[in-house]
Amino acid sequence: MASKALNRPVQMTLLGLAASICQSLYAETGSTEPVLLPVITIEVARTDAWLNTPASVYRIEAKDNQNNIGVNLTETLQGVPGLQLNNRENYAQDLQLSMRGYGARSTFGVRGIRLYVDGIPATMPDGQGQTSNIDLSSLDHIEVLGGPFSSLYGNSSGGAILTTTKEGTGKDSIELGYSGGSHNKSRADVILQGGADKASEPSYVVSSSYFDADGYREHSGAKKLLSNAKLTWDLDDGSKVNWIVNHVDINADDPQGLTRAQWQENPKQQVPFLKQFDVRKEIAQTQTGLTWSKPLNDQHELYVMAYMGQRDVVQYQSIPGSAQANPRHAGGVIDFSRDYYGTDLRWTGKDLLPNTRLTAGLAFDSMDEDRKGYENFDAGGNYGVKGNLRRDENNTLWNLDPYVQASWIFLPVWTFDAGLRYSNVHYESKDHYIAAGNGDDSGKTDYDKVLPSAAFSWAITPNVSSYLSYAKGFETPTFTEMAYSANDGMNFNLQPASSDNYELGLKAQNAWGNFTAAVFRSKTHNDIVSAGTMDGRATYRNADKTVRDGAEVSWNKQLWRDLKAEASYSYIDAVFDAFVAEIPNPADPNNPKAPSIASGNAIPGIAKNQAFAALGWQPETGFNAGLDVRYMDQVYVDDANSDAAPSYTVISANAGYVWAQADWKVRTYVRADNLLDKHYVGSVIVNDSNGRYFEPADGLNWSAGLSVSKAF
Repeated sequence: MASKALNRPVQMTLLGLAASICQSLYAETGSTEPVLLPVITIEVARTDAWLNTPASVYRIEAKDNQNNIGVNLTETLQGVPGLQLNNRENYAQDLQLSMRGYGARSTFGVRGIRLYVDGIPATMPDGQGQTSNIDLSSLDHIEVLGGPFSSLYGNSSGGAILTTTKEGTGKDSIELGYSGGSHNKSRADVILQGGADKASEPSYVVSSSYFDADGYREHSGAKKLLSNAKLTWDLDDGSKVNWIVNHVDINADDPQGLTRAQWQENPKQQVPFLKQFDVRKEIAQTQTGLTWSKPLNDQHELYVMAYMGQRDVVQYQSIPGSAQANPRHAGGVIDFSRDYYGTDLRWTGKDLLPNTRLTAGLAFDSMDEDRKGYENFDAGGNYGVKGNLRRDENNTLWNLDPYVQASWIFLPVWTFDAGLRYSNVHYESKDHYIAAGNGDDSGKTDYDKVLPSAAFSWAITPNVSSYLSYAKGFETPTFTEMAYSANDGMNFNLQPASSDNYELGLKAQNAWGNFTAAVFRSKTHNDIVSAGTMDGRATYRNADKTVRDGAEVSWNKQLWRDLKAEASYSYIDAVFDAFVAEIPNPADPNNPKAPSIASGNAIPGIAKNQAFAALGWQPETGFNAGLDVRYMDQVYVDDANSDAAPSYTVISANAGYVWAQADWKVRTYVRADNLLDKHYVGSVIVNDSNGRYFEPADGLNWSAGLSVSKAF
């Protein structure tokens, strides 16, 4: 069934491959003047150049995404093939992010994809991550890695996203900016930066921003304070040191989902019954990290990364008191404090053997969490306050992953890349809340997997390369996903998922632009899927077999002077490849705790087709403008495929002006999103047991901003 569905996209992709080869040959033989092409460097795959990387990897420059308010990644990562990035219009639950279908199950936060900020993990050892501490004000570029080679990052690496902050350059300068927009959005920021005159002195970038909004929907207001600092030393011995400090504070209301009827009646509403609970989330996080790289000589290089951080979260849920009468219930307020730290040690050797590059490393990550649960009502029955203690536990987890990676040019135009990582995660939970009807839920478990990867690359011409790759993938359940089971206690029966991932791809970089195309297949055993969400408590189970088949194409080109065009298309057919039995409910045999899933059903939360196109006039100074169009296919809301968020197409436009003279620079912009005022669903809450699957997207909305910078 999946292979038949894949035929047409595969044919389209193969036609694209042929066209790319032809255009490259034409560019090389039909041109009388040599064309100098920029080398696109890549860090996320630990290789040197984009064209030589045997993987689907993309680099997005922040300077190409300046005409926006700068609040979240949906403003910068549009159009990356295989990446589905949905704005929930809900600052309490982060973005909904998935890569080739991995991570689509998440009802909040990011799962199944590794996130890094300046080389520092924004993903915990168990695979749970968040994008809230990524500072777009001082961002330099983002790299996105998908496909088999992402397994080089170990557990929960269905993809990897690496964001990098700018380094200070030139004179000391200060930039002040302010943006405003629909729904009383406002954002003020300040950026201080400067280069270093001596090797012993650091260059620096210090950024701080404050964001405030009423929100598109009822009860969706938010406040966010984000500060980020990066100091860089380029020392005389060739070594480089980066020190990063980051802090974020968020206070956000949660409007929650709507049923289809409620969405169609009034997408801005919050369900009236839920207003009494005052559902909201408070987040405070501080982290710091250090990276050090040093070339020992022409052949050997060392890299060290170390980090530590602390995160506090208090979340009020919409759980009625009657449900909390169950003595095993954990309450309606989540309150945890988490300390985390880790290091990554890496050695790289070049030409120790002819035409080889070797990398060996050891990654250690650890997390210690004090998690409590409280009733969300007081003695007077008033909701939205912290009541009696109902949960008290200490959770610890850690991993110690050795890894090796090698690249060997064994023929003039052929390269063999291979990697091996031993991924292991160790969980332990100590329950300190022992009461009548609620026994000791303490427990521990270990997960481990050897993850091999291999790829052959063929340099068809100096500007065209193709590759074939394979890797074993591994994904453990997160502590949050293990927090609840069908029987209310910790779900230590949840198994890790393992996958076999295959990819065939082609890349071209020539006078016709940058072109990529890939077809892939991922076969997963024990996939972690949603088992339903009731009153804000998400539960999970394993599906025996799932399959993800797909194809991706992307192209970008500097058409003329400062006129740039880009386009991408993604296809994915993600299905359950075996029957999944129901989870029975002994108290009510006619109402199972999780229904069965038929083989062949689509995995919910994943759009089968996505397309993006953009055209922009982007000079360094003067007038600039852009137009983009994004298409998203329908998205099923549950395992039964009983309903779906409809497909949609949205159009956005922006314009701005940059004025620069001597040490002054002024930038202005105006932007309008959803120009046709399309009525659509931005994201879905997968398998919500209350039927409130739909999170509506904003209609026609705008933003505008002004920034002024002065160098000294």
